[in-house]
Amino acid sequence: MEQTRQEYIRDLAIVQDKVYQMGCMAEAAVRKSVQSLLESNANLAEQVMREDDAIDDMIVDIEDDCILLIAKQQPIAHDLRVIATGFKISTDIERIGDHAFDIARVAKSSGTPLDAERKKLIQELADCSASMIKKTMQSYRTANVRLADEVRHMDKKMDEIFKRTFYSLSHFISDSKYPPEEVTSLLFIARFLERIGDHAVNIAEWVVYLETAERIRTKKTV
Repeated sequence: MEQTRQEYIRDLAIVQDKVYQMGCMAEAAVRKSVQSLLESNANLAEQVMREDDAIDDMIVDIEDDCILLIAKQQPIAHDLRVIATGFKISTDIERIGDHAFDIARVAKSSGTPLDAERKKLIQELADCSASMIKKTMQSYRTANVRLADEVRHMDKKMDEIFKRTFYSLSHFISDSKYPPEEVTSLLFIARFLERIGDHAVNIAEWVVYLETAERIRTKKTV
């Protein structure tokens, strides 16, 4: 019986480790997708798009592990929350990977290098979203509710940066120097990065639930 319990604890830890590794992969994908855009690096963009399959494979693997644990062990309390949040967090991570894929796809098809002004706008938004992913996965890895709360509070900053970026990029549409379709693509990228921040907040909320059993929702600013 003791051996079975030890194996069960080990299997729970394996699920959490896989979720963490998946999060690290998604963070790297976001950073590389933005880098490919800012440096007009089509090869790097293609790499991000290829590597998205590995993130998709991981969510299937994690789901299978969670289902097997439920079927074999009938977990309760904190153990059940480990499994439930494994499902939920991996779904948010998979969405982050999808957005990184979308950014890379735009970068691959982009024909004109970005000027310094537009690079700065995208870089600021990208830095904030990547930082949120990194912190939220650290909070999950270390069971750190305080760090998860920091990520939740970063959402306001992300929204402010997004609104400023979106407003600034919108003005380029009326400028004949910039093809409208390229400006539109950048507006989509800004939205992708803002959504990545939202998924990081979702993960932070699941970390709080995992460690405290408290369900919370971060209210968006209007």
